[in-house]
Amino acid sequence: MSTRKRSLHAALGAVAFLALTAASVAPVNDKFFEIMKAIEVYTNVYKEVNTYYVDEIEPNKLMRTGIEAMVESLDPYTNYISETDVETARLRQSGQYQGIGAEIEYIDGLPTILTLYRDQPADAAGLKTGDRLLEIDDRETVGYNREQLEEIMRGFPGTVMTLTVDRPGEGMKKLQLTRGDVEIPNVPYSGMLESGVGYVALTTFTQNAAGNVREAVVKLRADNPDMKGVVLDLRGNGGGLLNEAVDIVNIFVPKDELIVTTKGKVRDWNRSYATRGNPLDTELPVAVLINGRSASASEIVSGALQDLDRGVLIGQRSYGKGLVQNIMETGYGSRVKITTAKYYIPSQRCIQAIEYRDGKPYDIPDDQRPEFKTRAGRTVLGSGGVAPDIEVDVLGRNNVAQGLLEEFIIFDYVNQWVREHPSIDSVAEFHFRDWDNFQAYLNQADFSFDSRAEQLLESAAERAAEEGYDISTELAAIQEKMDREQATAIAGLKEEIIDIIEKEIAGRYFYQRGQVQMGLRNDKEVQEAIAVLNDRARYNEILSK
Repeated sequence: MSTRKRSLHAALGAVAFLALTAASVAPVNDKFFEIMKAIEVYTNVYKEVNTYYVDEIEPNKLMRTGIEAMVESLDPYTNYISETDVETARLRQSGQYQGIGAEIEYIDGLPTILTLYRDQPADAAGLKTGDRLLEIDDRETVGYNREQLEEIMRGFPGTVMTLTVDRPGEGMKKLQLTRGDVEIPNVPYSGMLESGVGYVALTTFTQNAAGNVREAVVKLRADNPDMKGVVLDLRGNGGGLLNEAVDIVNIFVPKDELIVTTKGKVRDWNRSYATRGNPLDTELPVAVLINGRSASASEIVSGALQDLDRGVLIGQRSYGKGLVQNIMETGYGSRVKITTAKYYIPSQRCIQAIEYRDGKPYDIPDDQRPEFKTRAGRTVLGSGGVAPDIEVDVLGRNNVAQGLLEEFIIFDYVNQWVREHPSIDSVAEFHFRDWDNFQAYLNQADFSFDSRAEQLLESAAERAAEEGYDISTELAAIQEKMDREQATAIAGLKEEIIDIIEKEIAGRYFYQRGQVQMGLRNDKEVQEAIAVLNDRARYNEILSK
């Protein structure tokens, strides 16, 4: 037996002896005994595999596989960080490890540029929205997950990476991208809406987000002394810095108001965060817009304002991300990032909407969610994100229309449309008038969103075939009818779909600011906010019932 194997056997034997000794003196019902027993079994399995497996094994690789499988069974946010990955994480936290200034989404298995930010490295390199990244520095992106992709794209400012992209309608291109500091405005737009209502869009809780929101509200009030209220738009805002969330709430509520508490198994780690400064205005009516992509810090702001009866929430239920992670040392330069606590807002409800059972998400039904009270005594539910006071449907909750978004059909159509239109007029003057062209694109793309009913049909066809029945003719007739119903449903939502297309198009030419401006023009949630802020009796009634 080799020296390396003898050393490994000795080390494993020592661990097994310590585990067995500890287990032998622990009470049978003690959880510590169960832990030690499990460690002993794990050690024995590892020893036998190392001794008898037909091929040589790599100890680090095998152990990492076991550790990663263990933490993945808990939740998506608990992760093992190897010695190699630690240096990458340290560089990122130092502020020297920068991105490219673009949002990337996986479409058809390939990382795709979903949003570009003006004058950032990706924009300067000539990348376009819709570009699919095939290679990064000669490494194929197929098979990389989101975190791995992020790691190979980040690097020190000034370093260069070569990208091979597939640009729809134009084919393969090679681009040189120079990494640099990414500066994305967290308040891309603020201004006055109709009927004396102010508007502030906040897209991320990065550094000085609260200062920028406060500055925007101050300017709106100064320019419009009779302003009737302000709309804070948090739709699509995935969160960020916790202290910025607390400071944004502080704009509208007094000093020393408890906003959020973190609670976990280790009580000494529990923390409470209260407002620290003087508010800007505690009387100005506030409407907060949220949707299913408003998460974490966005939910702290919207949930706290709701719990304190300080603002009316409009839109759809938020994402429900209320978990806190901490990083612990695990020896030999490695770390483990563990979910250690949950966020609790002023009513003491938790905003985490999903439980993780064996690592799988489980959405908690409404009838199983606990009830809490706002300061005025309104009933709100916990463990399910933040529910709006006024719910506004998106595309009428129509599954077919939602499929246009989920399958990136509108996204791909706008990519094609932009190629054929080098420029557009100003956001205020542009109107999309190519509905027939869009319908033709749907037919050409053979769009068919698999609704729940269609999935059941497919299942029925498979089961019938297994049992020897031929119902293909009948199912084909049903499918044909469902296709007609899909076309009718899309036509019935023509105006709303056009609004989405116009917003996408404005974003391609005028970036974030243009997208926000275009969205305001026909925005149902914004119109609802204007209505409630101009009806003080209704506003007060919502906050008191």
